[in-house]
Amino acid sequence: MVELVHTLLNLTAPTFTFFSLLFFYPPCLFFRFFQSILSTIFSENIAGKVVLITGASSGIGEHLAYEYAIRGACLALVARREDRLRDVVEQAREIGSPDVLMIRADVSKVEDCKRIVDETTDHFGRLDHLVNNAGISGVSMFEEISDITALRGLMDTNFWGSAYTTRFAIPHLKRSRGKIVVLSSSASWLPAPRMSIYNASKAALFMLFETLRVEVGPDINITIVTPGYIESELTQGKFLDKEGKMIFDPDLRDVQISAIPVRTVRSCAKAIVKSALRGQRYLTEPAWFKVTYIWKVACPEIIEWGYRLFFLTRPGAEATEAPSKKILDFTGAKNVLYPSTLQSPQEDKTD
Repeated sequence: MVELVHTLLNLTAPTFTFFSLLFFYPPCLFFRFFQSILSTIFSENIAGKVVLITGASSGIGEHLAYEYAIRGACLALVARREDRLRDVVEQAREIGSPDVLMIRADVSKVEDCKRIVDETTDHFGRLDHLVNNAGISGVSMFEEISDITALRGLMDTNFWGSAYTTRFAIPHLKRSRGKIVVLSSSASWLPAPRMSIYNASKAALFMLFETLRVEVGPDINITIVTPGYIESELTQGKFLDKEGKMIFDPDLRDVQISAIPVRTVRSCAKAIVKSALRGQRYLTEPAWFKVTYIWKVACPEIIEWGYRLFFLTRPGAEATEAPSKKILDFTGAKNVLYPSTLQSPQEDKTD
């Protein structure tokens, strides 16, 4: 009997869905348009409120701190590198934050995640925005990873770091009817080769916060950010290699990015803060990168074929022999499509 039910649903569900979308989609679009106008007019005033940002010592996290500081928010800034973080703290104070708390911590450790939330709420007495930004990247062919457990740290930082921190922050955010901003990635839907574990961590992050949006309901607003290529340490060429060691390899970076424009970190951070203050559900930066999702859903075969053709090499060849890097080198597109900080990056040896 149950098989008969499934057979019936296989026949009727697609047709029912098609006509239901014809009925519901136009009102849904109108509602979104009306909501976007209201959110722009009544954007949240963050002055005096408390924002906790992980991974704040560089890249997007650093510039998110500056954007919140300009708007007068109190900040709790978290990172592992104390020297780099101290510089960000001082700069945030200078440009407008009334109070900045510096917390050295590693979000891959659950005890550290509990501590950063406790220290923030003990110091400020509240928490209004949690920005889950901390992340690292790994670049290697999956079958070349000698010890698969060596890349466990990537998932621990990218996924569990946000999960741990969010779990401890939720009670405080419910009291303030606050917001969560989570930095997922367009990698959550794009199957870029050599980035399988990183892609998986960002896809898991995306679905975790999609589910949390249902569970926490109207008490906490969640903005999921899916950046494309943004000026940062990741796009400078800082990766975990197949041994799980952090390396600096701008040539391999060129293979992975090729002639795709890289957005400046300052403009990305500004867009993220604006989106969060407006209570938007999703943000992709740069905005044009959303077309890659359409291609992935509509024509996944073309995406897969393109990656194989341009980003992979013949067996036994070095990754730098990939057409993606040859195109970049031949055209000189790096000088136009990459921010100046990425054109001749210097290795940062600080941990």
